[in-house]
Amino acid sequence: MDKRKLEEALFKVLMVISTLIVMGSLTVVMVIVLMRGLPALNLAMLTQLPRDLDRQGGVLNAIVGSLLIGLGATAAAMILSVPIVFYLQKDYAGRSRLASVVRLALDILWGIPSIVYGAFGLIIMLYLGMHGSLLGGIIVISLVELPIMVRAMDEVVRLVPGGLKDASYALGATRLETTTRVIWRQVLPGIVTGVLLAFGRGIGDAAGVLLTTGYTDKLPTSLMDPVGSLPLAIFNLLLSPFPEVQQRAYASGAILLAMVLLVSIIARVLARRFERHVVR
Repeated sequence: MDKRKLEEALFKVLMVISTLIVMGSLTVVMVIVLMRGLPALNLAMLTQLPRDLDRQGGVLNAIVGSLLIGLGATAAAMILSVPIVFYLQKDYAGRSRLASVVRLALDILWGIPSIVYGAFGLIIMLYLGMHGSLLGGIIVISLVELPIMVRAMDEVVRLVPGGLKDASYALGATRLETTTRVIWRQVLPGIVTGVLLAFGRGIGDAAGVLLTTGYTDKLPTSLMDPVGSLPLAIFNLLLSPFPEVQQRAYASGAILLAMVLLVSIIARVLARRFERHVVR
């Protein structure tokens, strides 16, 4: 057999094995969580607050808390991300040293464990005299999401055909008009995907909120109130010595898993919907 064909066949086998490992890992996680959590999963888990030392009621406080943290952090990160992404393009910062340094800094921030962000947030909160709160969680998770969102958007924007921008300039459009009316429509599917995936990361992060949000069985009424979250609820329930409470932890894990999968599906659907404006 020709050497090139042998190499091609080898790499095809490796790709198939890698795909099977990834899909198999996801399947195993889902099966284990569902098998252990389904007996305790019911409507009360979604609609009631915990009571009787977490033996009764549900995890409504954690669901609402995770959504509030994720939505607030994603909104804050997006407000900061979009201007950064467009500034990094060659029409503004070009291939300057500043753009390269910013991209390197974002890559480093992406690799920092979220517990480090949590520790940083805790130090700032102690300095300002704050306690664990919804606001603290939003700030820390927005820092976790920011490099993910910026780098994902940055790669999408850099794929926009140069000829499309040249055509816009040739018609008399300014850089700002080209950015907002031409490039934005081209990269919208990628931006939507990046935002929703960052949101999925935000609602599932445990280390970042462990030190900054506190924990409560009640629903928050202001940004300065402590707040529960699903990752912390799972952690706390698994520490219980009661088997029925531990079972509720797996049910909470199933809820979180369903939320993340739903966000991923929505990202795919919206990306395909907006792709009709993309020039291939």
